[in-house]
Amino acid sequence: MSTFPVGKLPSDVLRELLGLLPGGQRVILGPAIGEDAAVLAMPDRYLVVKTDPITFATDAIGWYAVRVCANDIATTGATPLWFLASILLPPAHATPELVHCIFDQIATACRALNIGVIGGHTEITADLERPIVVGCMLGEVDPDRLVRTGGARPGDMILLTKGAPIEATAIISREKRAELLSHFSPAFLDECARFLYDPGISVVRDAQIAMRVGGVTSMHDPTEGGLLTALWELAEASGCALEVSLYDSPELWLPNGKKLCEFYGLDPAAAIASGALLLTVVPERVSALLHAFRQAQLPIFQIGRVVAGPAAVNDLKKGPLPRPQRDEIARLF
Repeated sequence: MSTFPVGKLPSDVLRELLGLLPGGQRVILGPAIGEDAAVLAMPDRYLVVKTDPITFATDAIGWYAVRVCANDIATTGATPLWFLASILLPPAHATPELVHCIFDQIATACRALNIGVIGGHTEITADLERPIVVGCMLGEVDPDRLVRTGGARPGDMILLTKGAPIEATAIISREKRAELLSHFSPAFLDECARFLYDPGISVVRDAQIAMRVGGVTSMHDPTEGGLLTALWELAEASGCALEVSLYDSPELWLPNGKKLCEFYGLDPAAAIASGALLLTVVPERVSALLHAFRQAQLPIFQIGRVVAGPAAVNDLKKGPLPRPQRDEIARLF
């Protein structure tokens, strides 16, 4: 019997499975390829809900869980407000110190974003080899400010903040430090590990700046599968083609992350990239958006445009880019 590779289910399989699921009342946005949060109609606003597990990282896992879930709330234009977590612990490592550390990470990350922790579940789970935290985040947005991944339209410009792959750089340096110390200096690996916090894996501030400027038609958080998968998800959700310039834009790729990916033979374009916000904007608001990000001292790059046609991602140098089958760093675990 064949099995799926580590990582997300293949998009064609997932699309078929989603078609089997029942809908619900007051659902504005339900499960769909490329859409990372659900949206429900409340009497005077929309409730936005997100759930996500942290499975690659073990170091700072509580921090990851909060930040990753908050990102997907923010990319809808909503404000993340409430958090729940299911914490699954391996019997061999379920020490009081580990539990306290994870709770402290969740508390610290939530306080930084003014998010309340409202519940969850904690257990020691048989046959588990490492901790897993499954986060659930809720937020609110005014109906006229909702943004969808599938909102991009032909003519929109495609932009990316900060660069990539931020999260892969942090995970590789933290999880593979002992192995990497024979090839890289401790100072270099410390710098890579700090990518978790600087430039950081949060895009909440990025999304808030973009929403203040206006003209945003879609936003997406490049997580598993990296920037390339995020572009494909945006194209599929929007029903459009994307023309991009990834391989003629060296400034997009963070030097530290590129070095670590090259060491392991990984493609940085397909490595988990939380911390960078992918967005599409109507052309007449691009200048104002670039100015706002410069004022905020946040890097931002124009990487392409949306065009009419079936979902596809075409690089101006390399031509059609295939959809990654799994995240590159999955090969390390």
